[in-house]
Amino acid sequence: MPEAFRKTAFALTASLALLTTACTGQSSSGANDDASKETTINFWHAWSAPSETKAVTALIAGFEKAHPNIHVNVVANMTDDKINQALRSGGDKAPDVISSFTTNNVGKFCSSGALVDLNPFFKKADIDPGTTFPKAMNEYTQFNGNRCTVPLLGDAYGLYYNKTAFKAAGIAGPPKTWSEFEADAKKLTITDGGSYKQLGFMPDYHGWESTTEHYFAQFSPTYFDGSGKSNLAKDPAFTAGFTLQKRLVDELGGYQKLEKFRATLGDEWGPKHPFHTGQVAMQLDGEWRLGMALDAKPAFEVGVAPLPVPDDRAAQYGKGYITGTIAGISAASKKQNAAWELVKYMTTDTDAVVGFANDIHNVPSTLAALKSPKLKYDPRFKTFLDIAASPDSTTTPASINGGQYLVTIQQFGYDYESGKAKDLKAGLANAARQIDTDIAQAK
Repeated sequence: MPEAFRKTAFALTASLALLTTACTGQSSSGANDDASKETTINFWHAWSAPSETKAVTALIAGFEKAHPNIHVNVVANMTDDKINQALRSGGDKAPDVISSFTTNNVGKFCSSGALVDLNPFFKKADIDPGTTFPKAMNEYTQFNGNRCTVPLLGDAYGLYYNKTAFKAAGIAGPPKTWSEFEADAKKLTITDGGSYKQLGFMPDYHGWESTTEHYFAQFSPTYFDGSGKSNLAKDPAFTAGFTLQKRLVDELGGYQKLEKFRATLGDEWGPKHPFHTGQVAMQLDGEWRLGMALDAKPAFEVGVAPLPVPDDRAAQYGKGYITGTIAGISAASKKQNAAWELVKYMTTDTDAVVGFANDIHNVPSTLAALKSPKLKYDPRFKTFLDIAASPDSTTTPASINGGQYLVTIQQFGYDYESGKAKDLKAGLANAARQIDTDIAQAK
């Protein structure tokens, strides 16, 4: 199963129950070991598919060749709950280095003290994270000045479109603004009685990757103000995002008709995904969809482009939503200097990052790797490399209670698109209060 699927599947659910804010109680541990001595460290990661674990094995082999005195015990298929338990309990078999698919948990990792602040390690190594990693990746790996994680490959979201359907509809190319997108989505929609023969775009929030944070990224929202309070009811970007999505729902047939059609469509992770079958002409999705779409051997040419931007932000076309895998060092580890050597290699060595990206088919997580001539990819994949490198691309900020604030926003989105909630302004204010209450309780 693709890494992105597993991440999406549990990111907003598992993050709510994991990583309790109690400290690890291992403050006596630290970076006191001699990384030049013979030693063995433990690396726990979440990849599980044979091709993925093979890629991790190759990555570690490269590290051990460069650092013959440091041996790495690798443990695969480790979810955040297992990692958290091990970080809290410590011991010789506990991880020294971890990787997680759940960027929403960075705030918990950092505030709980489960992972060490990597800023001193970067400073000692004379590596500037600000010039090493793409802007959005640099942002989602820290919380309140604590850089307890570092990017380890990433995901970028863009627009897939059916070139054959576009040509048939007389559309010259992918839309660059939301107004163009609306017009194209309507033009590409072909009704069939009470249903659809072809839907231009499935706007519903349950429509696979069409979540609030993926829509809103194109509006460059500020989720929290300077005091840490929710900005949901104050930043016009959220109003614009909700308004756009609701308008798309209404223009393309209404919530009930769209949901009825959606219930007949194939699984997101199978060959019968509605974009693969031509039932949906445009799809908001991550870089992994390209390989899956091509494997399904669709009866049309697959096009890839950045997602549209608001008309008043046309100059920012090419941006997108960024997330990815993170890595960190256990605060309980007694081998933090050796652990840092592994983290530094996996996340900042250009050839290592490129090789891993080629094997995993994810987006590289350093600016140098994004430009490397050693990258191997379908020409269309470059769209995602450019999105990742764009300084205008955005992500969702870390929070002390993980992704709970995103769940609150998404739940309001469900209520608003369905008509259950009719007052957008009041709904945003209520959701903002709930977010602030949840964060206060977490603290």
